[in-house]
Amino acid sequence: MNFTNKVIWITGASSGIGKALAIHLSTLNAKLILSARNEEKLEQVKQACEYSEAIKILPLDLEDYTNFNAKVIEAVNWCGRVDILINNGGISQRSLASKTSIEVDKRIMDINYLGTIALTKALLPYFIENKCGQFVVTTSIVGKIGTPLRSSYAASKHALHGFFDSLRAENHKNNIAVTLVCPGFVKTNVSINALTGDGTAQNKMDVATQNGIEPNRFAKIMAKAIYAKKEEVYIAGFKEKLGVYVKRFFPKLLSVMIRKLRVT
Repeated sequence: MNFTNKVIWITGASSGIGKALAIHLSTLNAKLILSARNEEKLEQVKQACEYSEAIKILPLDLEDYTNFNAKVIEAVNWCGRVDILINNGGISQRSLASKTSIEVDKRIMDINYLGTIALTKALLPYFIENKCGQFVVTTSIVGKIGTPLRSSYAASKHALHGFFDSLRAENHKNNIAVTLVCPGFVKTNVSINALTGDGTAQNKMDVATQNGIEPNRFAKIMAKAIYAKKEEVYIAGFKEKLGVYVKRFFPKLLSVMIRKLRVT
């Protein structure tokens, strides 16, 4: 597996999966563009990478998706192209639908869905012109299965699957690949930063998240899926993967299972 001279743009690169992926891809000779809101944390990730001189910091807020054309121009001008965009940025949720304000629903959709597709659409013309490129999207197992306390988050991830499945079909003729990566529980700060019903952060690590896959291990598996240009991959524990297949073949059984599932 070799990403030599590939220009890879990662959103949500300041922590968690994005940080681990940046560090791992830097050992595989990739040229990286790292984006997130926190420029200081991005600099720390850059210094942790193997070849910091082959990395560009490009601060970006997915919630402010009105200026992405300028961001894409800056990214493309750095090396003359972008080969892979890894849409990894996002935010989670820990609240009942009945207790979640519509403002929280909107914010989650703005960040996870609209921000992601706005950046994708801004870069898409360059991929079409060059007749090559790859979009990678960090969705979730809840992009396939809705679970308690994740109604808005699950909706945003389901929406990503719908959009990118369509995009893949539309641009097959343009040699543009789409890889949907569905994590289960990964040991990151995702549950700490997750929004509660009133929009404040949960500020607590879930037990399930604490016991999840280590980010470094996850990044290595994800990199292999990207390199192989897999259309969809589940990087999760046995129970999470099982849920995907039970949903497909025995949906009523899954409904019973989901009620008893520990999701925090």
